[in-house]
Amino acid sequence: MAERQATIASASGLHARPAKLFVQAVQEKKVPVTIAAQGGPDLNAGSILSLMGLGAGHGTVVTLKAEGEGAEQALDELVALLKTDLDAQ
Repeated sequence: MAERQATIASASGLHARPAKLFVQAVQEKKVPVTIAAQGGPDLNAGSILSLMGLGAGHGTVVTLKAEGEGAEQALDELVALLKTDLDAQ
């Protein structure tokens, strides 16, 4: 199991367009990925509904976890994405 922490850079957090872009990136990784806000439950990172339920805004620290072959690289790429202002792209 691989695990990484990231701080969300997008001004609107993981809502609307940033959530859609993040979910697309997770689904492309082909490994199961979960996301959790500090102290919260692990949620499916490949689901728009899960991300909306997470309620993660700008500056929220989240933990990503993944299993399987390619998990480390997948998480590194997803952390880099979260550290990017997805609202500006």
